[in-house]
Amino acid sequence: MCAAGGEEEAAAGIDDLLAAEREHLGYARRCLEAMREAVRTLNPQGGDRVSTEYLKAELFRRAQALLDDPSTPLFFGRIDRGDTGERFYIGRRHIRDAQGDPVVVDWRADISRSFYRASASAPMGVTLRRRFGFSHGALTSFEEEHLDRGDEWDPAHSAILTAEIERPRVGPMRDIVATIQPEQDDLVRTELSDSVCIQGAPGTGKTAVGLHRAAYLLYAHRDQLKRTGVLVIGPNRSFLGYIGALLPALGELDVEQVTVADLPPTRPRRLDPPEVDQLKGDARMAVVIRRAVFGAVTLPDTDATVTAGSRRWRLPAAQLHELFAREVATEAAYDITRKRLNTLIAEAVRRMREAAGGAPDDRAVSALARGEEVRAIVDRHWPAVSAREVVTRLLTDAAFLARCSQGLLTDEEQRLLRGADPSAPIRWSVADAFLLDEASGLLKRPKTYGHVVVDEAQDLSAMQCRAIARRCPTGSTTVLGDLAQATAPAAVGDWARTLAAMGQPAARVVQLTRGYRVPAQILDFANQLLPALAVPVSGATSLRSAPDSLQLRRTTDVHAALVATLSEAVSREGSIGVICVDEDLPAVRRSMLRAGIASTMIEQGMEAHVTLVPVTLCKGLEFDHVIVIEPSRIAELPRGLNWLYVALTRAVSSLAVVHSSPLPRALIAADERVELGHVS
Repeated sequence: MCAAGGEEEAAAGIDDLLAAEREHLGYARRCLEAMREAVRTLNPQGGDRVSTEYLKAELFRRAQALLDDPSTPLFFGRIDRGDTGERFYIGRRHIRDAQGDPVVVDWRADISRSFYRASASAPMGVTLRRRFGFSHGALTSFEEEHLDRGDEWDPAHSAILTAEIERPRVGPMRDIVATIQPEQDDLVRTELSDSVCIQGAPGTGKTAVGLHRAAYLLYAHRDQLKRTGVLVIGPNRSFLGYIGALLPALGELDVEQVTVADLPPTRPRRLDPPEVDQLKGDARMAVVIRRAVFGAVTLPDTDATVTAGSRRWRLPAAQLHELFAREVATEAAYDITRKRLNTLIAEAVRRMREAAGGAPDDRAVSALARGEEVRAIVDRHWPAVSAREVVTRLLTDAAFLARCSQGLLTDEEQRLLRGADPSAPIRWSVADAFLLDEASGLLKRPKTYGHVVVDEAQDLSAMQCRAIARRCPTGSTTVLGDLAQATAPAAVGDWARTLAAMGQPAARVVQLTRGYRVPAQILDFANQLLPALAVPVSGATSLRSAPDSLQLRRTTDVHAALVATLSEAVSREGSIGVICVDEDLPAVRRSMLRAGIASTMIEQGMEAHVTLVPVTLCKGLEFDHVIVIEPSRIAELPRGLNWLYVALTRAVSSLAVVHSSPLPRALIAADERVELGHVS
């Protein structure tokens, strides 16, 4: 492996190589600008004014996608192929010259696969591979392997990889196209037809892998997914704000991103008590809801008559009974079946009229289907219902709930569902929203997608999983999560059951345990909690070692210790996240203001140097430096040790734990092994 620097006689050669690579970078920038200019000068002419405006909008979007950001390198790697004698530069987008020849190849193209996968033992036709180091868009260094000579790149000793991981981060999540590892690339390029579940320990890049898979699928299956769409689901808006810029940065603008709570038709904020939330999220509630929706359906047992033409036609009870029973068996959406029944009854009358020598046309049949007599038959046996009415009745009508939950819920569980005062007006909770979504999904089908990415999926209830399944009934999913970070009361807690509830029982489950983001010292400290969490996952091992990355501060004055720790941290580059229990946030903020330390709340984004983060919103986020306040307070929360595990693994460079109370028992052994910094 060779890099910029080294012996004097080698340095001159490296300088020449760097100059040549910088020349290619400049050439690539000129070609990109020429591509953009070619798009801007087009004069679209559609068949009509609307088509022309549509074409103009598409060209504008294309020109925007070709904008050059001087701070972002256009390529990050290069491969030379011995089998063809060709050379390819690998970057975030495809760039071509005036003759149409590639100047930079998109990282998702098939030819780029060998950049990520080739090794000395399996070179895939590659003789030379280079990785480039950049600073503010300027090419500064490179590392290379001559695979034909047996060179083997070691990520643990790569200065470029380390610099990229440790590059200070303020603001939204960055892409990892320059540092994707072979096991990650295998997941990114999983076929569209396959669903995959990635169980990833902190710092293993599971979120990045999931989003890069979405970008890859949009590249490899552009036409199909443009029609069917891609949906990204995150746990909360802070998380979406953090990841929201990654796909657009990779040129993918047409991806819908929502929180789990955005899926149902109503978006309440109220939370139920944990035991009620857990019950409402249970898979049994799906059966209860189905019984409640279809419980109003009855099968006809008497004849009916319909006026058509100049006479009345009798529909025998047996014929109507069979017709309705057949529709019940299809399990189609309730409202769709209601509409179809009108037509089916009208068609039955048509056949009788034809048998009698008549010849009713389609318009006559349609008019009959809309007529009062036919609609009255359908209303009597398949009445109109609404999701809100069904769920409201379940939560307030004891007899109705008992009938719908017979053999499923105990008397105590039914009492929990109805609450302390069933006569009080309903204030919808987040868990109620998914009961409403279940009922709505039985009545009519929601918008669906060709691929869905679900992050922090370890916290989903069975009913939330079903809501996701309804939006991807024929497509594939990428499920991301870590069972050790499950904190929701209704969390399923088992990937096999979660995937079954999502309608993806055959999805492949893959574990990522090699960490790239969190230093080994911090991971080892946090991993002390895993035995107490009792989850079937392996603790992560880190690629990086940073001996000074962990600091524990036992103090009698937490706020003074926080200010002292922050005063040291603010002089460093990069983002700082201060994490504490939600109720302590106002006091923490006041102490920082008194000390003149500016900060923003996580709900306002991550653009500031210092961000205050309630522990319940820290999932999926990362900061260069993290300060966790009073772990014992976090541990007292419901599933508090899981929350603490999440909080302790948000740091990329350093973690400071400031506390006055003893650390939770699961961390005491680690506490004794780390030299403490005492602050009065």
